[in-house]
Amino acid sequence: MNLELILPAALGISLAASTGFRIFAPILIMSLAVRAGFIPVSEGFEWVATTPALLMLAIATVAEVLAYYLPGVDNLLDTIAAPSAIIAGIGISAAVMTDLPPMLKWTLAIIAGGGAATMTQGATTLLRTHSTALTAGLGNHVIATAEIAGAVGISILAIVLPWLALLLAFVFSLIAYRIFIRVRRRSRN
Repeated sequence: MNLELILPAALGISLAASTGFRIFAPILIMSLAVRAGFIPVSEGFEWVATTPALLMLAIATVAEVLAYYLPGVDNLLDTIAAPSAIIAGIGISAAVMTDLPPMLKWTLAIIAGGGAATMTQGATTLLRTHSTALTAGLGNHVIATAEIAGAVGISILAIVLPWLALLLAFVFSLIAYRIFIRVRRRSRN
């Protein structure tokens, strides 16, 4: 497989991973990049660069970010965000995996894109759950700030250096999992 096929796959998977941090921010960033001509999208996904789509995504992004700063609402949103992040991860992956045969594109989008979104969403949910238990929710704003930074940072990096963005998302998830294991062991003792 040549580089022209591998780079869109890396872009799609890394953008999908960032939807695990926040659902709408990565889609908004992708939409802005498409509108500016930085990245192409597959046929049928051109709508993401339209003005109504950009406005809707901007409003949804602001609402999602603000909602995660409300104690209790953040944990409730995590239950909704898990399946939504998977769906968004699949969609955002498929949108940017241009020039791939449809069977390969959708297989990668479902398995790798959905999997990457699940990985980061799971890691952030674990961190928030433990933050809520340890700080009665008072420390969750730190998690929320890190999540939005991760969503924006990895999304922008995915457009510029998709392989590095993919690696960072994986490293974050690995670190979050190790923290979870440590906290879990301590709580059992």
